[in-house]
Amino acid sequence: MTLALYAHPFSSYSQKALVALYANHTAFEYRSLEEAAHRHDLEVLWPIKRFPVLVDGERTVVEATTIIEYLQVRRPGPLQLLPEDPMASVGVRMLDRFFDNYVARPQQKIVFDALRPSHERDAYGVVEARRLLDTAYAWLERHLADGRRWAAGDAPSLADCGAAPFLFYADWTHRIPDGFRRVHGYRARLLAWPPFARAVDEARPFRGYFPLGAPDRD
Repeated sequence: MTLALYAHPFSSYSQKALVALYANHTAFEYRSLEEAAHRHDLEVLWPIKRFPVLVDGERTVVEATTIIEYLQVRRPGPLQLLPEDPMASVGVRMLDRFFDNYVARPQQKIVFDALRPSHERDAYGVVEARRLLDTAYAWLERHLADGRRWAAGDAPSLADCGAAPFLFYADWTHRIPDGFRRVHGYRARLLAWPPFARAVDEARPFRGYFPLGAPDRD
């Protein structure tokens, strides 16, 4: 049975799931939420209206991390995004949480605040979010000091599926300092990774949606 993914090309969490699908050449139907009919179907399927959402027959799977874990169990491909070794898997999941909680979350705080009316904005919260991003960048720079090419070692994993879009948009939102050469190098490797490069290209027509103004670069 064909998988279906409700997602939007410009959404970082949608891109996280898309990278996993593209990396393993998994067949699926892309139900873009740019289309009103798919937005309606998503609301019926998942009233929380957060995405991506994966549908596999009678089963609905929500949250990007869970979708990727589900794909590894039900639709495994040549690229193993979670290692079989339990302790190695713990390390990958920890890094996945790092990118979700300490890169994506503060980045989205800044972006969502810019969408609010000026009298409802949270200046203090934005300052705190920028501080958290600075701290996360510094931690990641140290984490990459052993020369690893990917977040968890020598091969792409679940952690990189999230790191790719989250660092992409984080650098647009709050620039990675020039001195963090390892982080810049890692972000460049992610941009060159074919599954993420494809997701970036699919999102190009929607860059006007970025409320802070999309820079003229990737």
